[in-house]
Amino acid sequence: MAQADYTVSLSACSVARRRPLSWPLILTTAAILCALPFMLSAYNTFVAAQLLVFAVAIQGVNLLTGYSGQLSFGHGAFYAVGAYTVAILLSHFGLSYIVGLVVAAVLCLVIGLLFGLPALRLEGHYLALATFGLAIAVPQLLKLNAFQSWTGGVQGIILDKPDAPLGLPLNPDQWLYFVALLLTLVVFLTSWNLTRGRIGRALIAIRDQPTAATTMGVDLAFHKTAIFGVSAMFTGLAGGLSAILTQFVAPDSFSWFLSITFVVGAVIGGLGSIFGPFYGALFIHFVPEISDKVFQAAPLMPYGVLLIVFMFLLPTGVSGLVGSAFSWLRKRMRGT
Repeated sequence: MAQADYTVSLSACSVARRRPLSWPLILTTAAILCALPFMLSAYNTFVAAQLLVFAVAIQGVNLLTGYSGQLSFGHGAFYAVGAYTVAILLSHFGLSYIVGLVVAAVLCLVIGLLFGLPALRLEGHYLALATFGLAIAVPQLLKLNAFQSWTGGVQGIILDKPDAPLGLPLNPDQWLYFVALLLTLVVFLTSWNLTRGRIGRALIAIRDQPTAATTMGVDLAFHKTAIFGVSAMFTGLAGGLSAILTQFVAPDSFSWFLSITFVVGAVIGGLGSIFGPFYGALFIHFVPEISDKVFQAAPLMPYGVLLIVFMFLLPTGVSGLVGSAFSWLRKRMRGT
């Protein structure tokens, strides 16, 4: 029975992989995204770039939890490591922000792999608690006096926004928006290829039927450790870009609640959906902001209520709702 379920999972993934892309929709979306910074104010351009950063960070959580079934409440720590890596390299060594982002991605990949190896012994809530401990410990480490000369302690590090290179007629916010857009494209195309190929089928099999996956020759240790490293790399890359966007890093910006927020974004967007993180990014950015303005006495109250409503009404997230709506429209159009 487990073997049959595994075969079904592989077949479903193969069908998803062969599904044709809607090129007109992709090209239209790309044109809108490229024109966006020229139609928005500097602040709204910054917000758009920050949404892309959140989407990349959430994609890291989505790959780990949505595809391999490993629950992490510690990705805020990788986000902090990426942010501080870029901040230290820019402020202390005067390196390019491109170099800083590459180093941050590689460092978080290595840390993710190293953490993923012992985490193989943990599953479910045990892994969740271990990663949650990471989220609690990292901000406290950044405040230690021993590292204050590098991290700035509780005061943090202030950065300058880079100008557009080669004399491009773009202000810093527009240029960073395009940097964020390019990195988002790379991350999501990489995620698409990972999840639609052999690795993705193996991860889904590990998530749904680990015993059957082992029987079929899937290397659980390799795949679970590798996806932990890739997941940490994506989130760390997002943290590094966020440091450049906001021009500031401080330990209190990376509290344990940030890790919970990323998990919320992944669940709201839809676990196991490549494009779900975009919906999750919209939720974690705008819902708290609106709640804070409308419900000043209890800003987190509507946030919690919405989470409960989403879990009951949209268990597959916003991407599940959107997918069902598109399927219904296609059936209606074929019927007419």
